[in-house]
Amino acid sequence: QVQLGESGGGLVQPGGSLRLSCAASGSIFSINAMAWYRQAPGKQRELVATITSGGATTYRDSVKGRFTISRDNAKNTVYLQMNSLKPEDTAVYYCKARIRTIIPNVIDDYWGQGTQVTVSS
Repeated sequence: QVQLGESGGGLVQPGGSLRLSCAASGSIFSINAMAWYRQAPGKQRELVATITSGGATTYRDSVKGRFTISRDNAKNTVYLQMNSLKPEDTAVYYCKARIRTIIPNVIDDYWGQGTQVTVSS
């Protein structure tokens, strides 16, 4: 059994910052790629950022230069530092991790429960 616990969402003014955290727990052998997605009301879920096990990152164009994805492998945790936030960033943010479990020895994708980020004055 593997679970991803998210935290760090909240209400922030335009131009402000938030740091999201997502920690994996359970029967984990290793964690491969990790990612952050977001979904705004009435819109499809979209990929925000990814990070490989080796630390290579990608970002969607609208967040480049403002968001930073990172990971702490010792803590099985992925972070999303969000700076210069805009109202357009308002959404539910979800983390995802590709994980190999110990028992059974398989690889599956796991999703966090989502955390609300609201950017408003």
